[in-house]
Amino acid sequence: MEQNWQKKSDEDLARQVQNGNTQLFGLIVDRYETKIGRYAKKFVYDQDDIKDVLQEIFIKAYVNIKSFDTARKLSPWIYRIAHNELVNTLRKKKKNTLPLFNLDTFLPRGFSENEINKENDHRDVKQMINTCLAALEPKYKEPTILYYLDELSYSEISEILQIPISTVGVRIKRAREKMQKAYLTQKKYEQGK
Repeated sequence: MEQNWQKKSDEDLARQVQNGNTQLFGLIVDRYETKIGRYAKKFVYDQDDIKDVLQEIFIKAYVNIKSFDTARKLSPWIYRIAHNELVNTLRKKKKNTLPLFNLDTFLPRGFSENEINKENDHRDVKQMINTCLAALEPKYKEPTILYYLDELSYSEISEILQIPISTVGVRIKRAREKMQKAYLTQKKYEQGK
């Protein structure tokens, strides 16, 4: 009887790959390639560099899959590999700052589609992010991207960035405060024109 691997959890797939069913690693790649690619685009502009980074991330994940503890979630483990590879790529390119990301893909967590002023809220959120994200230091940008864009939990972000959960919360809170302050400053400037 053929099992339907598409319905299995990431951890079940990883367990099977660890046990020698290596062709199932392709399903893991399929599940994470878009997410990790979107994450990589926030730090690396060049499309060829992004492709190279993605390839390295999945090669490292495949080579190290036996070290993955299947009692834990797979996503933080893969994101940690991605984080490390992106840091290495930025070091190689001697880039010290993180570029802005595509705001069309960045929506607030839990944005309600049933809100009466949905389009206005969406436009305001995008404008706020566009106006304010540049004010964030890299240590605030990364957890903000992981939380809002990739919808990871504080504990997953903690595991990826290897910082305490409380630090994740503080950085996201400070990022929101900095973005709100920058947004209000921009609004005052626009109203004064």
